[in-house]
Amino acid sequence: MKKIILLLTFAFCCVSTTSAQEITLRKGIILDSIRVNDSISENFALYLPRKFDVKEHWPVLFLFNMEGKGKAAIQPFVQAGENQNYILVASNHVNDSLSITQNVLIASRVINRVLAILPIDARRIYTGGIALGGTFASIMPIVSKNIKGIVSVGGGIANADVLTPGNPFQFIGITSVNEYKSIQMEESERLLNNLRFSNQLFFYEEHTNPSAIYFVDLTLQVFTLNAMAKGEVIKDEDFILDSYRKNLMVVNSLIKDQKLLRAYSFSEEIMEIFRVHLDISELKEVQKSLRKSKEYKVAKRMESNYRFQEELLQEDYDYAVYEDVATYNFNNLGWWNFQMQEIKKFQNAENPYERQMGNRLKDFVDYLVDKNIKELKEENVLDEEGLTLLYMLNTITDSDNHDAYIGVISLSSKVEDYSTALFYLEELLKTGFTDKQRLYDIPNTALLRISPEYNALMLTYLKEARYDIKEQ
Repeated sequence: MKKIILLLTFAFCCVSTTSAQEITLRKGIILDSIRVNDSISENFALYLPRKFDVKEHWPVLFLFNMEGKGKAAIQPFVQAGENQNYILVASNHVNDSLSITQNVLIASRVINRVLAILPIDARRIYTGGIALGGTFASIMPIVSKNIKGIVSVGGGIANADVLTPGNPFQFIGITSVNEYKSIQMEESERLLNNLRFSNQLFFYEEHTNPSAIYFVDLTLQVFTLNAMAKGEVIKDEDFILDSYRKNLMVVNSLIKDQKLLRAYSFSEEIMEIFRVHLDISELKEVQKSLRKSKEYKVAKRMESNYRFQEELLQEDYDYAVYEDVATYNFNNLGWWNFQMQEIKKFQNAENPYERQMGNRLKDFVDYLVDKNIKELKEENVLDEEGLTLLYMLNTITDSDNHDAYIGVISLSSKVEDYSTALFYLEELLKTGFTDKQRLYDIPNTALLRISPEYNALMLTYLKEARYDIKEQ
């Protein structure tokens, strides 16, 4: 591991930033495909806030999208970048199909290029992203001490082994209470707390306030507030008080909506952020009142009970997937179907903590199946029987995943198990799938496609059969 980090550090330091390219900068819009330099084809997306002025120095947030879509990486952060006056940058070439070293090299070239052409405040350089992009962003402070903070929406720390108190950075996580990733991010939070890294974790719930967008904006405020606390930015007392008051109102709003546990969790984060700037006694009183509340105590106990149940079910699901694939236990698909029905009951429950548990369990099962499929595909010798089982399981856990049905059809046809292939073809068509060309392009199905049964299904569901059906 140390050897890898040394290599990444060396790569970061040795990236060339020379280029004769002329760039026309425009404010208030996302500029895409800005070349890194003239000798390579790499480029990046850039957003400059409307108040941008070359005579001043600006904070910058480097964002990552692991599909190489820089504009898509920037878009969710534009409102916050505009509100808080941050430059936003994202490479179009970082991709999860590349190695960590390759991605760090690409990211480093973009960072060095931006530092060379724009008036960046070197004390206020941050990285971030969504999901895997946020996880990758947590790698960059390891290879550059200039990066002071990370914002990750739905992605935890990449590798705990390389975190050292000698190279601290601030980590701000944003996660949905309905996603399995929230549990992973809580684990990252505990790790960072043990290492005494400055960090916050904000929880949101879809279609309710405060939203994920609110917390993205708050994150950039926190970066600015910390810079003020360190003397890197002139203290703005009005900005500090206004931000504190707005977030105190959010805490009170959560209490009013009976989201007491989220109100308490959020108040803890706000206290940590603002305690160095002003008197937080008002917030302490709010917390004290919550702790004495009977409703809060009941909610705390209820959430704890559901979390315990969730942990047990996760262990069951994890073990079952492992055992089923290892023993090719196709007979257990019925058990999985029953489990998914139980999860649906949780998801439709009146109790909000039970609903959240159900949503996280569904997300966890999806994660398990996807992870195991990916692992089998990466093996040198493809375990086709195990992969077939996982595809079948995937049609149960995610009935709208057309790729899973197609995977079963292809692998079953390869071993001439046409009855299974036809069954999953009909199940796929029942979902409303209408891509005729893709059906005729499924690998290993040449003989299946000329069968009367196949074409009868095509005629029934898609009103078209490529081959005539002869009645006996």
